[in-house]
Amino acid sequence: MSLTLRNVSRTFAGASAVRNISLSVQPGEIVGLLGTSGCGKSTILRAISGLDDGYEGEIEINGNTAKEVHDTTGFIFQEPRLLPWLTVLDNVIFGLKGEHADKQKRAKEYIADVGLEGKEKLYPRQLSGGMAQRVAIARALVTSPEILLLDEPFSALDAFTKMQLQDLLLDVWKTYQSTVVLVTHDIDEATYLCDRIVILRGQPGEIDREITLTEQRPRKRGSEELARYKADILESLNLDRARSIT
Repeated sequence: MSLTLRNVSRTFAGASAVRNISLSVQPGEIVGLLGTSGCGKSTILRAISGLDDGYEGEIEINGNTAKEVHDTTGFIFQEPRLLPWLTVLDNVIFGLKGEHADKQKRAKEYIADVGLEGKEKLYPRQLSGGMAQRVAIARALVTSPEILLLDEPFSALDAFTKMQLQDLLLDVWKTYQSTVVLVTHDIDEATYLCDRIVILRGQPGEIDREITLTEQRPRKRGSEELARYKADILESLNLDRARSIT
């Protein structure tokens, strides 16, 4: 499913958060929104999802324009946001339409896809951070979204769990071929996962440049090519210079 943003701007209490964001995402593409804190990455994602309809400009999904929550999109937040009184299975089923038996069968398939088969009856308090985020991924996927939106979904996890879930995301993407827009401030994550990286800068945030990654998957973490992309991004964000000053 294609996604197009045309001159999207958002203002909060008189202060501009993002300005004139124009971007096209092709079906099945993984695009990362990368930038330092405060440049409006999450603001853009919320506008795409329909959770925020107060923006100016136009967002088009598969040729249709609407300022509302779209059935064709799934959203994965930084925190799992699971309902503590529901089991893993019921959290994934929550909000899913259809007959109960059909919903259970469908939810169990996605729970297995994220590596939690046999954990259906556990409650959120019984899960590790990584397991809880796997449940959140299953919950987002169970509606078969054509566009998957991720707002720094692995930032609160330890390094090893983060890498496991990054690989899980790629496995899920290969299976379902969703169009993915990922907000991140982690350059290594962006270069490992994305087909294209959109760099945002400033306050209000504006698109500074786009980088297309040509290295084939599966990519090797720490490869020379990914290291070159990282150095290029650091230079774009002036982070190397900032680091040398501090």
